Amino acid sequence: MQTLLVTGGLGFIGSNFILEAREKQWARIVNLDKLTYASNPQNLAQLQDDRDYHFIRGDIGDRELLSHLLDQYQPDAIINFAAETHVDRSIQTPLNFIQTNIVGTFQLLEASKAYWDKLSAYKQEQFRFLHVSTDEVYGSLEPKAPPFREDTPYAPNSPYAASKASSDHLVRAYCHTYGFPTLITNCSNNYGPRQFPEKLIPLIILNALHGQPLPIYGDGQNIRDWLYVTDHCEALYLVLQHSRVGETYNIGGKNEQTNIAVVEKICAILDDLAPKPNFRHSSLITFVKDRLGHDRRYAIDCSKISRELGWQPKENFDSGLLKTIQWYLSNPIWVEQV
Repeated sequence: MQTLLVTGGLGFIGSNFILEAREKQWARIVNLDKLTYASNPQNLAQLQDDRDYHFIRGDIGDRELLSHLLDQYQPDAIINFAAETHVDRSIQTPLNFIQTNIVGTFQLLEASKAYWDKLSAYKQEQFRFLHVSTDEVYGSLEPKAPPFREDTPYAPNSPYAASKASSDHLVRAYCHTYGFPTLITNCSNNYGPRQFPEKLIPLIILNALHGQPLPIYGDGQNIRDWLYVTDHCEALYLVLQHSRVGETYNIGGKNEQTNIAVVEKICAILDDLAPKPNFRHSSLITFVKDRLGHDRRYAIDCSKISRELGWQPKENFDSGLLKTIQWYLSNPIWVEQV
């Protein structure tokens, strides 16, 4: 069984990946997480007695710690989930995004390359560094424009997107310059269990359940492609195991939805699963001032990963959204703790 060093594994996507990896016996896991506001130890509480799961609190910017962990656990691959990710926060406090997403990724690359340089020729050939990124690096699409492809030029429009684009370029450069075996994935908007409720879907679910306003930026017509988190995790594992060094893969859910449509669907499901007398959750919808530099549309062309690795999303948006809402309704202790 492989050993994977996962960074940012107590966040939303990272924790879901680790749970999948342990349940399906993909790998032993070493989880390095800084425990920021978006990290949640409860996400992986069920692994506390798992001998093949190890948690270390720390920062990907800490070269000394990284070197120690790499030497101690001798991972066969690294998956970098660690990042500041919320666009609104990047507009308010961009420095945190520069520090973690750019400088942190650089330090992780440096430590990982130094570790890789010392491996045997066989282990060097088997080793992979998988960097998990976002479709936001490509900028904004016009309504009728074709979806983002792997060769779409980068045009980031927020400090968050710019920091992720910068980290992508660093990862790509380490592969080209040093022959370091990197991979990059750019995913669309993830949703599902264990997502911190500053993001749209959990925010709307929890606000609706508490009778609070459901804020929608601008006219609500901004479009996103929604990817169920477990589908994303399975795609990442396929990329890690079967793709060629230096490749980039776009991972999307094939589910373009306007923000207002997403919110209305959540309200309709909650009317059915958590009804209140003479009340419709959609009555809480409130339009608010638009986000600065708000990208109008994202869409992913994931034909490359489908063609080369045989991956397809299993969840459509309706099935995934229902599962997501049911999870939040069934986990009130997690919600209260968050």
